[in-house]
Amino acid sequence: MFQQLIYKHLNADAQESGADTAAATATTNAPVIATAHDDFDWSVDRRNLISYTASEREKYDSVYDNTFVQLNDGELIKGLVVGLTKTDVVLNIGFKSDGLISLNEFRDIPGLAIGDEVEVMIVEKEDRDGHLNLSRRQARITRAWERIVEVHKTGEVITGTVTSKTKGGLIVDVFGMETFLPGSQIDVKPVTDYDQFVGKTMEFKVVKINEAIKNAVVSHKALIESDIEAQRAEIMSKLEKGQVLEGTVKNITDFGAFMDLGGLDGLLYITDISWGRIAHPSEVLKLDQKINVVVLDFDDEKRRISLGLKQLTPHPWDVLGENIGEGNVVKGKVVNIEDYGAFLEIQPGVEGLVHVSEISWSNSPINAKEFFKLGDEYEAKIVTLDRDSRKMSLSIKQLTEDPWNDIEIRFPEESKHAGLVKNITNYGVFVELAPGIGGMIHISDLSWLKRFNHPTEYTKVGQAIDVMILGIDKENRKLQLGHKQLEDDPWNALQETFTIGSLHEGHVIRRDDKGAVVQLPFGLEGFAPNRHLSKEDGKSIAAEETAQFMVIEFDRNEKRIVLSHTRIWEQGKIEEVETAKKDARNEAEKTKKAVKSIQGKVEKATLGDLGVLADLKKKMEGGEAGETPAAE
Repeated sequence: MFQQLIYKHLNADAQESGADTAAATATTNAPVIATAHDDFDWSVDRRNLISYTASEREKYDSVYDNTFVQLNDGELIKGLVVGLTKTDVVLNIGFKSDGLISLNEFRDIPGLAIGDEVEVMIVEKEDRDGHLNLSRRQARITRAWERIVEVHKTGEVITGTVTSKTKGGLIVDVFGMETFLPGSQIDVKPVTDYDQFVGKTMEFKVVKINEAIKNAVVSHKALIESDIEAQRAEIMSKLEKGQVLEGTVKNITDFGAFMDLGGLDGLLYITDISWGRIAHPSEVLKLDQKINVVVLDFDDEKRRISLGLKQLTPHPWDVLGENIGEGNVVKGKVVNIEDYGAFLEIQPGVEGLVHVSEISWSNSPINAKEFFKLGDEYEAKIVTLDRDSRKMSLSIKQLTEDPWNDIEIRFPEESKHAGLVKNITNYGVFVELAPGIGGMIHISDLSWLKRFNHPTEYTKVGQAIDVMILGIDKENRKLQLGHKQLEDDPWNALQETFTIGSLHEGHVIRRDDKGAVVQLPFGLEGFAPNRHLSKEDGKSIAAEETAQFMVIEFDRNEKRIVLSHTRIWEQGKIEEVETAKKDARNEAEKTKKAVKSIQGKVEKATLGDLGVLADLKKKMEGGEAGETPAAE
């Protein structure tokens, strides 16, 4: 090959000389084109007259070619340390020039010496300045990446050193390459202090790689989980229902506690912690507390274990004391409240129900959620007790004597009392007169004069109200009460004031499709139908308007007054017409009487009298056309 280069060089010179000769010849004889030494055989040594055969030429060319190393950018190659300076290492890789690498890239080889062989990467065979650019760091990263890819495929456990902390995790040096350890992959437990791991050498698994950017994610948690998984398999293989194990409280939630059974987790549900009711597991358990639990159930496939704590002690119903029996008085704490009553816990795991009917002797409805409060303590009498079904009914009202036994003496009919409004419905007001004794005031018995759409328009819950006993139903424990009966019925006296046809000023309280409710004097209310609300100008009386009304109906028994405004002005027009007709009739009668009177006085007519009569006749005729002459 060296000969070929020489040949090419001589050819180039000859061609250049030939070009000059050709140019000179072209000036004298343009058509002639010639090159120097066209017949020269370059393969013959003219000095020694030696020529090479084809096989010899091939041999020598091969020897020459082997003196050069074929290199490519990015290639890994072994190099020999031929020199050391204070800052650089000189490496010979068999290229036409040596390469320099910063001494910092050999910090992992403290005893580096001349003659050592190291692996480097050819970054660039010839940079802008013609230098060979090598890198040992890039070579190490490439080799490290190849190993990381391999262990990721095989799942092999590797060792790495945590070098620093970064956002969201740690940086780990694996085979000389930086990898990322997320915070969630450090341990099975949440880790908040990352600094404690910096500088530590730990075992990892490569869990994720990115070929494009040569990035790897490692995990220490995966190793722990692998160990735990092995422990779980061993524990699951030995589990039996009813087996008692020691566990550590790992986590507490609203619905229970998770127990660490030595590599396997189990759930201790809140209802299996205590025989009594508890609002939250933290009332009994604490984190990292070690307790004995019993295996209630387990699922091999789902790896779920149900645990129990209360099952390690006898059920409280099976060891009830002698003091708990029917007829005995016990004390309990309210642990649950329902619409139908409240449950009192007599002792942990033993509860009794106080039904709403056993709260008070009163027959009026009682809301258990308003009467009881969680945590309050009450004394109650045991009414029934069933140990087999573990049920107990309690009574609060039976601790006191039934007040209805002497109801006729304490609350006789027509007696007056003060009560407290306990409840209000659409049809009446429930009033408590004494503990356990109450009755209802019907909405119609609230007022003599006003009609209410709802009792809340008259009174409110919690207000005091005076009542009269109207009736006693001892068997059903009901009292019929009245409020308006405390006063005399004013309708008897008002009948004379609000006679039919009488006029009164009224204020329209409200209007609807049927008519208007009108407020009248003395607190009365009347009703005016729509057709009786028309004004003389054609408009209609509106709400909050005051006007004159005529009474057209008064019913004392039904306590009803019907009014009309239209009737007032309609009747006025009728009266005007009747008055005009009456006046006309009166005038006509007067005229007839006057004529008869004159005719009676004239017995015999004279000429003079006839003239007078003629004049009188004219006047009368004129009066009929105009005004009627006054009678003489």
